[in-house]
Amino acid sequence: MKDFLKNLLPKRFRKDNTIIPVVRLSGAIMAGGNALRPALNLAGVATVLDKAFSMKKAPAVAILINSPGGSPVQARQIYTRIRQLAAEKHKKVFVFVEDVAASGGYMIALAGDEIIADPTSIVGSIGVISGGFGFPELLKKIGVERRVYTSGENKSVLDPFQPEKASDVEHLKALQAEVHGVFIDMVKSRRGSRLVDNPDLFSGLFWTGAKGVELGLVDGLGDLSTTLKERYGKDVKLLPVFAGRGLFGRRQPGIATHGAERIAAAAATGLAQAAEERALWARFGL
Repeated sequence: MKDFLKNLLPKRFRKDNTIIPVVRLSGAIMAGGNALRPALNLAGVATVLDKAFSMKKAPAVAILINSPGGSPVQARQIYTRIRQLAAEKHKKVFVFVEDVAASGGYMIALAGDEIIADPTSIVGSIGVISGGFGFPELLKKIGVERRVYTSGENKSVLDPFQPEKASDVEHLKALQAEVHGVFIDMVKSRRGSRLVDNPDLFSGLFWTGAKGVELGLVDGLGDLSTTLKERYGKDVKLLPVFAGRGLFGRRQPGIATHGAERIAAAAATGLAQAAEERALWARFGL
């Protein structure tokens, strides 16, 4: 009855509740993905971010992050898009960490004007990692000769079927140092004087949300509902924002119409991606 009577009033006399759009960013960060195994990347979240920031009356946008990291390029692109929209639409950004915002996940979290975590969340891991396997003796054991022809003396750098070369590793580490430097600059730029002087801060270590507050990586401890009610009143309305059909793991048009071979290919890709994603989460005991 109360809502009915309220709707009878002219709009200018109504006391509308504050609405805060909520966007969830979850999963390993990587380009590509498919209907069977979606990935967290800019292409997948651009639409939902645009929808959230386009809500004119919302004073802020809340972003829930649960990611162990992945591609630094995709993480930085998502971060950049959030900051662009925040500036264009004049909205504050609250980031709430769920299980983990580490490595690329923390890079995205830097887009928040405030970062709020659970005391048991995992944050940090400000570093760069590359991994792989070497199989230089495998082909010999199974009687296979591998032939590689290149134009350019470094075209076969880090070939897993050749013995590891010191020069290849040196080059890879130089690339990692560059990317790490960009990450560190982002943290310093966004967190500023909130950071404490700690020699391990940019070492790749990760911490709980509680320790993250002490280090200046996190602004406070709490949860989405409680924090936003404290800021905007107990009647604040949290509005989850979702992308349209075809994103975040929903059926992609055409998958079922291209034959069993396409489904099998997608499944095989999904298995490889699942293994990579599982390794990312496992680093943080999740």
